[in-house]
Amino acid sequence: MFLKLNFIDRIRLPFRKDKELYAALFEILGFFPHRIKFYKQALQHKSVASRGRKGTEEHNERLEFLGDAILEAISSDILYQQFKGQREGFLTNTRSKLVQRDTLNNLAREIGLEQLIHSNSHSTTHNSYMGGNAFEALVGAIYLDRGYDACMYFMRKRILGQLVNIEKMAKKEVNFKSRLIEWSQKNRVELEFRLLEERRENGASPVFITRVVLEGLDCETGRGYSKKESHQQAARETLKLLKSDKELTRAIFEAKSRRTAQEEEPVALVPEN
Repeated sequence: MFLKLNFIDRIRLPFRKDKELYAALFEILGFFPHRIKFYKQALQHKSVASRGRKGTEEHNERLEFLGDAILEAISSDILYQQFKGQREGFLTNTRSKLVQRDTLNNLAREIGLEQLIHSNSHSTTHNSYMGGNAFEALVGAIYLDRGYDACMYFMRKRILGQLVNIEKMAKKEVNFKSRLIEWSQKNRVELEFRLLEERRENGASPVFITRVVLEGLDCETGRGYSKKESHQQAARETLKLLKSDKELTRAIFEAKSRRTAQEEEPVALVPEN
C-alpha cells in the first residue's frame, strides 16, 4: 500500500508547496504526508506558538498528548506479538524503555527530526526533551493524517527495523534509581533524593532538579520534566560518579562509620529515684 502511494506522491510533489518539508518527512517516515498541516503543527514548539482563527495558540503539545497514547499502544502491540509468553512485568518494563524520553530524544536526533523543529534559540538550549516531545507529536500527526496502520508501519519498519534493537533493549537495565537504592541498602548507606528546584521555563511544563545525597554528602544532580525523570537522571550520574571517584566513595563510608558509631554509643543509665 505504502509503495504505491509513495509513487503517486512522488510524481505530484514538484507541484506542491513546502517541497523541502515534504522531502524531509519522506526520508523520516518512508511515505509522503497527505495533510501537511498536522506535521507543521508537530514541529512547532510552544515558544513560537501562533494564533489560530479562533485566537487559540497553535503548537505541538496537543499532538504530543495524542502521540504519547498512540506510541504506547503501538509499542504494546509490537511487544505483545514479538515476546510471546513473556509476563506482563517484562512487557511493561520493555515498553517503558522504548518510550522513555532519553530513547525518544535519541531517535529524534538520529532520524533528523530535531533539525525540523521550529523554536526560539533559548528554548532549544534549555529544553533537553524537545526532540522527544516532537517525536511523540510526529506520531500524533501520522495518526491524524493516515491512521493507526501508518503509525505501526513507521515504528516497525523505520524505527525498530533500522534504529532500535528491541531484543537488546529488553535486556538493558535502565532503572538507575532502583540500582542506586539497591546499592545503598546493601551497603547500609543513607540515601536521599533532594528536590533542589522546581521552575517553569518560558511558561512551558515544569522542570525539576534533584540532587542525590549519600550520608549527607552531595552527589550528582538530575534534571527532568517530572520528579521521576529527575530522580533517574541524578541516580544515573551518581552511579557513574561512584565508579570513577574513589575519594567520594571513601568519604561516604567514613561518614557512615561516624553515624553508626554515634548510634551505637551506650545510653546513659537512668538515674535512680
